[in-house]
Amino acid sequence: MTRRILLPAALLLAFATAAPAATSAAATRATAPPAAAGIGEKRIVGDRQYPATFTFAPDGRIFYGTRFKGTVAIWDPVTKKGTVFYTVTHLAHNGEQGLLGVTLHPDYPTTPYVYVYATRDIDGKLQNQILRITDSNGTGVDAKVIFSSNTTAGVYHDGGRVLFGPDGMLYAIVGDAHNSANSQDRTQSAGKILRMTPAGKAPGDNHYPGREWVIGIRNSYGFTFDFAHTGLMWETENGPECNDELNLIQSAKNYAWGPHETCSTPPAPPANTNQDGPNPVLPLRFWGTTIAPTGAVFCDGCGLTGAEGRLFFGAYNTGQIREDILTSDRMDIVSQSIVHTHGSGILSMERGTDGSIYFSDATAIYQLTNT
Repeated sequence: MTRRILLPAALLLAFATAAPAATSAAATRATAPPAAAGIGEKRIVGDRQYPATFTFAPDGRIFYGTRFKGTVAIWDPVTKKGTVFYTVTHLAHNGEQGLLGVTLHPDYPTTPYVYVYATRDIDGKLQNQILRITDSNGTGVDAKVIFSSNTTAGVYHDGGRVLFGPDGMLYAIVGDAHNSANSQDRTQSAGKILRMTPAGKAPGDNHYPGREWVIGIRNSYGFTFDFAHTGLMWETENGPECNDELNLIQSAKNYAWGPHETCSTPPAPPANTNQDGPNPVLPLRFWGTTIAPTGAVFCDGCGLTGAEGRLFFGAYNTGQIREDILTSDRMDIVSQSIVHTHGSGILSMERGTDGSIYFSDATAIYQLTNT
């Protein structure tokens, strides 16, 4: 792959405090390209308090997490009402911390577990943790910590996305805790994508010892699996002053973030955020503009005209949703286009029980529609 020299990109703003992020995003959106014809949006759940993460139950209910409050709530599409399911205690929510991820066990509700990724203050130590909570008739009980980072959580770069893969394993991204050296340090959980059993244990078939699945990650808030085709993970990655990325993730690879990045070293050399550690893997796409890519999802029966099998992902700074057409082997990208521009920054994106694509911003959850 030919290395491209790019202009500076932004720090991830999706988790920043609301006021500064809104200012930056608004400034970027003012010059954003117009939305592509044919895709619109419909607000489904409104007036929420920063629903940074959400997921769907098989019956269509939406479990969503509020980043600053630490509340997991359930929205019922029949009654059009929300109820509190569980509130994470000892929540830390400075900078990019907070309640950052939520997902359900693949066999939910038969196996009634709800998984939450949150930054917590435990006896004065900030840690990124995954909690497994039991659903007892719509109320969360018996919360159990199944993962706790061995790295002190950063005020910035905490990651937070959690999702079960097609292999039934739980995947999670832990950011580098604002220390690039962590990403190449195999003794640290920071700067990694983790793979674990539903009980939080290390699978016997991981390439690396323990829960580590890949290394060299800076900070990410978005990944998804190509469930209907290859089963492979696609991940959005936020660079420092340059090189926001889209990656095809494969087991045991090194995505090469580390302390030798050259985004901000004067005089500015060619920007390189993928040169640390063994056998560096380059992203499939870089951006030189400030987009802050976030949630990602595939169209599998999403109902959008001409979009079947394509990858969609959002961006916080621009409020844009982009669509990628993949190669026939689904290992690379043929083309990418902006297909919708929302009025504010995009947080999570998910596939609903009905197959439709949904996304959230700082106040609501929306459905993508044909226009």
